[in-house]
Amino acid sequence: MKDVSMKIGFVVNDVATEQDYYTTNRLALAARQMGHEAWFMGIGDFAYQPDGTLSTKARAGDAKSYRSLKRHLADVKRPDVEQLIGIEEFDVVMLRNDPADDAESAPWANNAAVAFGQLFAAAGVLVVNDPTTLANALSKAYFQHFPEVVRPRTLISRDEQLISDFVDELGGRAVLKPLQGSGGSGVFLIDRKEAPNLNQIIEAISRDGYVVAQEFLPDAVNGDVRMFVMNGKPLKVDGEYAAFRRSNTTDDIRSNMSAGGKATKVAVTDEMLEMVDVVRPKLVVDGMFLVGLDIVGDKLMEINVFSPGGLGSAQELYGVDFAPRIIEELERKVRMRQHYPEIDNRSLATS
Repeated sequence: MKDVSMKIGFVVNDVATEQDYYTTNRLALAARQMGHEAWFMGIGDFAYQPDGTLSTKARAGDAKSYRSLKRHLADVKRPDVEQLIGIEEFDVVMLRNDPADDAESAPWANNAAVAFGQLFAAAGVLVVNDPTTLANALSKAYFQHFPEVVRPRTLISRDEQLISDFVDELGGRAVLKPLQGSGGSGVFLIDRKEAPNLNQIIEAISRDGYVVAQEFLPDAVNGDVRMFVMNGKPLKVDGEYAAFRRSNTTDDIRSNMSAGGKATKVAVTDEMLEMVDVVRPKLVVDGMFLVGLDIVGDKLMEINVFSPGGLGSAQELYGVDFAPRIIEELERKVRMRQHYPEIDNRSLATS
């Protein structure tokens, strides 16, 4: 099969705040090393022109080759490399913005990302993950559409009495968090015996919307497992899964890397693979090309569909670079679109 040369756009919150070790930069550098163009664009860089065309301000390193992640991103951030590019020039756009980063400082940004993503897809560009489904996933309520067997018991409400009664049903221990947001922001572990101020916590969270009350999983004291899933299947290269345990380094119940978690090797179990089997049909139907499953014990705590991170941690732990395998899949999808232009974006994203 003839090689395909792609122009890939990576949408991030803001190019200026990107870090060289982020998964997005690893994917971009892998694409460059495989002979593709890799451009960065921020959520505020798009334009819908009066004639109906779409454009974006975008940046790419201009060196012939890069070996260093740091050098690559440093060149991307140079102001003199920015160009105005028509969206139709791109073969693929990856939406890699993190909604939690803009939740307070720029609440407009998340809707803009998925709205422009839908316009890009309508213009014939492959957009992953599918932007229409991502619009639904801006709320944690999206998680409730997955089978109950893999989810912790959950109540979503703003009613203090309902939440209080539910916490009592769970034996007095529960996790409370806002319906909107990610990255471990605003997450509380409630223990009736130690902290009687449940109502104050509910009030604080509900000021900004609905409260998610979830059963506390005892295995959470050991952290969680982040597993990358691509096209509905575990990402695996050279016999190694792109999965690792994120352990708490403090008393904080959050194990997110952004909240101080530490990555260690993990043995992927049959139970974990069964969980992937359970969620695969919906991930595929929804066009979720690349996601991160957060697993605690025999339950899924979250499905990160926006900007799953940790490829660098997986590479360091197992000595395997998983990024090229992801770019190869995008190559295959672009070739598929050349043969079957009628395939819609959502179907192509996970085909």
